[in-house]
Formats: sequence, structure tokens, C-alpha cells
Amino acid sequence: MEKAINSLGKFISLMIPIMTISMVVIIVARYFFGIGLTGLQEFVMYMHALVFLGCAGYVHYKNEHVRVDIFYRESSNKYKRKVNFTLGVLFLLPVCFVIGYFSIELIDMAWEIREVSTEAGGLAFVYIQKTLIVLFPITLLITFVHHLNKDRWN
Repeated sequence: MEKAINSLGKFISLMIPIMTISMVVIIVARYFFGIGLTGLQEFVMYMHALVFLGCAGYVHYKNEHVRVDIFYRESSNKYKRKVNFTLGVLFLLPVCFVIGYFSIELIDMAWEIREVSTEAGGLAFVYIQKTLIVLFPITLLITFVHHLNKDRWN
């Protein structure tokens, strides 16, 4: 599981330079040549969704997620494990289950109608983008369970 989480996170993070270059192309095309690239703009949004939703678990796995650690920073590993477990059960698990549960109907409906962009020149596969929503709760749940099994909370 560890290798899969690392591979997914590293692969998805490769989208960041592609997103950056694409945004430069969009800006240059629009402001210097007067050309709108709606399809490319939407593709950048899709990549951004993939980076955010797909890398959440990777960042959690690497223990690099944002936290306010005023009282946590200098604590023992045993205390940190207890805090991480408690807050994971109280906040992380419910958020994952709520997002996972409510996204199923949204994704199903998008696939059923093969949802497309409402923008002229937009991409014809919004349903695929909406499917990315499940990456968020799935990867976070996997990493939470992995941390519990490996006792890797730092």
C-alpha cells in the first residue's frame, strides 16, 4: 500500500508544472493574441482538481498536511499518536464518509447524462472530472488506516 500511495502522489504531482505551463500559454494567448482557450482553461481546472483531490492522501501519508501545532510540536510521539488518532476519528473519518457518500449520487448522475461543459469550446467530459471527487475520501481513508496499522503518526 505504501508504494501505491507514493506512486500516486508522485505521479499526480507531476501535473503541477504542466498546469503552470498551460496557464502561461492561456495568459499569453488571451492577452497578447486575443485568443481564448476555453478547453485548455477547463483542462487546467481538471488537473487542479486531480492535484488537490488525489494528493490529499499522499500529503497526509507523508505527514506534511497543514496543522496548527502550537501545543503539538514539542510533544512526545505517544502524545502525537493519541492526538492524531482522536482527531482522525472525530474529524477526518466523518468528513471522508460524508464526502464519499454525497459524491456518489453526483458522480452517478454526471455519468448517466454524460455531463459536458456549459461553456462554448469547453470540454465534453465533466463527468470524468466529477469522478475525481472520490479520490479525496478514498486516499485519506487509506492513509489513515495505514497510519493506524504502521503506527507512523509523528
